[in-house]
Amino acid sequence: MSATMTAAVFQGKGKIGLREVPRPVPGIGQALIRVTLTTICGTDVHILKGEYPVRDGLVVGHEPVGVVEELGPGVLGYQKGDRVIVGAITPCGQCRACLSGVASQCGHGGSGSEAAGGWRFGNTIDGCQAEYVLVPDAQANLARIPDGLADEEVLLCPDIMSTGFSAAERGHVRLGDSVVVFAQGPIGLCATAGARLAGASLVIAVDSVPERLDFARRMGADVVLNFKDQDVVAEIKRLTDGGADVAIEALGQAQTFESCLRAIRPGGTLSSLGVYSGHLTIPLDAYAAGLGDQTIVNSLCPGGKERMRRLMSIVAAKRFPFRELITHPFRLAEIEAAYDLFSHQRDGVMKVAIRP
Repeated sequence: MSATMTAAVFQGKGKIGLREVPRPVPGIGQALIRVTLTTICGTDVHILKGEYPVRDGLVVGHEPVGVVEELGPGVLGYQKGDRVIVGAITPCGQCRACLSGVASQCGHGGSGSEAAGGWRFGNTIDGCQAEYVLVPDAQANLARIPDGLADEEVLLCPDIMSTGFSAAERGHVRLGDSVVVFAQGPIGLCATAGARLAGASLVIAVDSVPERLDFARRMGADVVLNFKDQDVVAEIKRLTDGGADVAIEALGQAQTFESCLRAIRPGGTLSSLGVYSGHLTIPLDAYAAGLGDQTIVNSLCPGGKERMRRLMSIVAAKRFPFRELITHPFRLAEIEAAYDLFSHQRDGVMKVAIRP
């Protein structure tokens, strides 16, 4: 096996390109995965634009599907050739955050107090837009792909599905709730599906792209609203008799955050998924001057092998057309073209599939 591999590397603001880099060697508790499929996330675009800081020379990407190539000492129950996925968040299962039930904020030997602590791939360690990826704490994170599920069917599990579903979970959506999801990109569409799975009786999807609104209906939305055509906050309040029980923000913009806050009822919940850059402010009137018994929560993509197992079981149940969210295939050699298409949202792109 070659001592090097091809990888997509952050080369400073505005530049992610291919480089030949050393192929990792797994140490104690680690596994080397040969990547068979991966994708680009909106967070990767934030990195490309310099809006989220990472070190120059970092291999980017955090959504791996692949095959076990090599196991380090101490990794039991797996063997070379196993088809696996690994969550974008790789909890160790042993630190304070993990043992306190907040595995997304895993400290990996630290306190676990830093925001996004559990997100390592393409953030603090080399990621998976490459021929191989080194998986830390492999025992807690390798999830076998069930027979009968193709790589494309499980590609969204490591991040997009897990993140989208977490909005309903963190927002404590209950049977009979009304839920509005602002932005119907891939994460927003999964949030729409998650609200439906959680028992919402009214799911409202907001966007401006007709094709995405149409897809939102297939992902469980009862009502779709185009914010270019109407005052969506007023219409949400009309449909829900005063405000939604839960509003989900799936874009990461201050205006959308504010619209969510205005769309919930007194005592309602704003469940935020967006990655924000710049200032995020809360208007006093929308916040009822702090007297509205409202709840604001945010969440980082839950990871770990049990989370991945559960998500793959939902894929296998075929309740929603997750695979159709993958609209454009690329080879790793075409990574710059893939970033250009995805970051500029051309040609109806939802998610791209990168095949090393």
